[in-house]
Amino acid sequence: MDTFDLHSFTTDYALPWMINIMLALAVFVVGRWVARILVGLAGRMMERAGLDAMLSGFVNSILNALLLLVVIIAALDQLGVDTTSFIALIGAAGLAVGLALQGSLQNFASGVLLIIFRPFKVGDFIEAAGVAGVVEEIGIFSTRLKTGDNREIIVPNGSIYAGTIVNNSARETRRIDLVFGIGYNDDLKQARAILQQLLEEDERILKEPKPLIAVAELADASVNFAVRPWVKASDYWAVRFDLTEKVKLAFDEAGISIPYPQMDVHVHSVSSS
Repeated sequence: MDTFDLHSFTTDYALPWMINIMLALAVFVVGRWVARILVGLAGRMMERAGLDAMLSGFVNSILNALLLLVVIIAALDQLGVDTTSFIALIGAAGLAVGLALQGSLQNFASGVLLIIFRPFKVGDFIEAAGVAGVVEEIGIFSTRLKTGDNREIIVPNGSIYAGTIVNNSARETRRIDLVFGIGYNDDLKQARAILQQLLEEDERILKEPKPLIAVAELADASVNFAVRPWVKASDYWAVRFDLTEKVKLAFDEAGISIPYPQMDVHVHSVSSS
């Protein structure tokens, strides 16, 4: 009957295992310490680069998770565990997750690009992905807009970045494009003078660039004036609405007609033979 050799067991098995476990723990502890330093360094670099706080935090979380995974694999390898199959399993799982979350990853990538290149910011009035509204939040996966009638719209970032983005707040000034028609029998010079006076009286209309008043078209039933004043972007809608109302009232007071579409119906009587 074989006798248990404690010295041989300790020398051949227990001691090497204890050494490997201690080395694995050392690898894990040192690896975690190095990972924290790298994550902190990356965070400071992104902060100096002026990246969005949300994006910086998200990238730091991903970097921390990846470094922790590397440290765990290194510690398992120190214990003598075959990590080849483990790495292959992680790769396969990552591929499966990537395919399952393809749309989400596209939205994430688009969110990163929106935050980096900043085609718009919070508070801007934009038109994108078939909707329009004021930007309230730019997230990693979606952007939240508030419409003029106080509705909330959540738009995936992939839809925004893949299409045309119109930022109505990007510039300090905007041009208002209006068209006013008068009848062919009305006084053209009088109508122009009225339009000019209304533009000069409104202090919100900028002197430079100069507003444009021009005959744009001799239409079928009217002579159309193109009126294009420049205003601050914040005054755009208020001036547009006010000017439209003032022109109508001023034309009515001056006896200038604003033609509207008409249809002439001719009735022919057919006598029975």
